Amino acid sequence: MIPLEHLGSAQVPGGEELRLYRRGKDFMIQLDRNELMNSRMSGSEEALSDMALDRLNDPAKLHMLIGGYGMGFTLRAALARLQPDAKVTVAELVPEIIEWARGPMAEMTGDCLEDPRVKLAMRDVAELIMSANGVYDAILLDVDNGPDGLVRDENDRIYSRRGLANAKSALKPGGVLAIWSAAPDESFKLRLKKSGFDVDEVAVRARSNGKGPRHVIWFAKKMDGPYNAD
Repeated sequence: MIPLEHLGSAQVPGGEELRLYRRGKDFMIQLDRNELMNSRMSGSEEALSDMALDRLNDPAKLHMLIGGYGMGFTLRAALARLQPDAKVTVAELVPEIIEWARGPMAEMTGDCLEDPRVKLAMRDVAELIMSANGVYDAILLDVDNGPDGLVRDENDRIYSRRGLANAKSALKPGGVLAIWSAAPDESFKLRLKKSGFDVDEVAVRARSNGKGPRHVIWFAKKMDGPYNAD
């Protein structure tokens, strides 16, 4: 049996420790006993980008915000389809994630982080969203296992009604907020709708070959109208 090799650890600000493992050619990132990412399961992360782009009216000069680099599957899927004049801002809070991408996972990462369309922001994606007003055509969030703040408690503010109001303000008219989750969440889906989004919930397989566990992506398109916070 191929041994499991521990390659590094990283502390999530305000959260627990992440650990990077390798078994043969496969990489895994774990939080405690939870496997957050696996290089063999890229399908739903790629779908996060592809399906969001399918829902946009005009891809020219598009500005996309990706929250959480992860293993880069969402970013690379976006770059494969975006025009040369597009912009992609990648927000990553944990420096070691980028170090791993450029180190032990460099063969898989390729040159996506050096692509001239990409700007890397080592910040909490919530801060970028709160400081933006009509800036992004698409906001893609994969910073947790779903809208429950598993990785760090502060991620809950992204999924709150106030956080969703901030995301709506940060989007251009017709823009799309796409959120990845390991499982359905009816209360969060309802919260999206009450925040003024037209919501489409899609079940996707974890693997790019259509196999593996089912994950969920909510695609929330910005609609006109005010936001009513409690």
